[in-house]
Amino acid sequence: MRIRNVAGGIAVAVYLAVAAARLGAPGPAGFYIEPTTGMVLVTIQPGSFVMGSSPREAGRNDDESPHRVTLPHTFYMGQHEVTQAEWTRVMGTNPSHFPDCARCPVEQVTFDQVNGFLARLNGNAVAMRFRLPTEAEWEYACRAGSTTPFNVGPQLSADAANVDGRHPYGDGQAGATRDRTVAVGTFPPNAWGLFDTHGNVWEWTNDWYGPYEAARGTDPQGAERGTLRVIRGGSWKFDANSARCALRDTHAPQDKGYSLGFRVVAEPIRSRSGPE
Repeated sequence: MRIRNVAGGIAVAVYLAVAAARLGAPGPAGFYIEPTTGMVLVTIQPGSFVMGSSPREAGRNDDESPHRVTLPHTFYMGQHEVTQAEWTRVMGTNPSHFPDCARCPVEQVTFDQVNGFLARLNGNAVAMRFRLPTEAEWEYACRAGSTTPFNVGPQLSADAANVDGRHPYGDGQAGATRDRTVAVGTFPPNAWGLFDTHGNVWEWTNDWYGPYEAARGTDPQGAERGTLRVIRGGSWKFDANSARCALRDTHAPQDKGYSLGFRVVAEPIRSRSGPE
């Protein structure tokens, strides 16, 4: 693990102490700070899990067939969805529909624009390569060891995530809808220290949409080609069901919207060709 100094001296020490406290057990205990934006990325350790949903899970779709997946490499995932401030620091402009909240997730960004952001990060990177998560990485990190529809349990309401509160899931209580994004980290993190994996904004993944192939059980990369990319996690605009760990939605790469953003993944530059 490498920690980059982004603010200097005592300020960095205090920030890291707070971050470390939030990343306590259970789950991996490391993190990395991207030096340009200050984004905190949580270490996600290798492991196996059942991707998809049980046939008994309410609201499930036919494309969520359960199958075992192994992710053999350590990777790092953004603790938060990329914020408007972080996007602006890299790209110089803020495309968001809700531009009055620097700590809210950036939205109104296409798949290609997101990859432009990542390319700029990679242009200055020496230790890490930044990219979008695969669909398997996203679900593995979202679940954080859980097997229920949500990483918080079998139900979800607007008390636990920024979703349309009028339509909770399971025994969740109905409530009001916020009708917009909220600052990242408003709700508690999952067991591995990741915030807002349910709701706030949908998150782009790198995968083309297609049926799961059980034979591709190790580090799957999605369909080889397609017209739609997978998005995950639900949003403030959608019901709680849309935020289930296993739910798959899609957008064309050129699409953008005020409830669609992203979260970054990074891996050590030599992780795929050398030891972890």
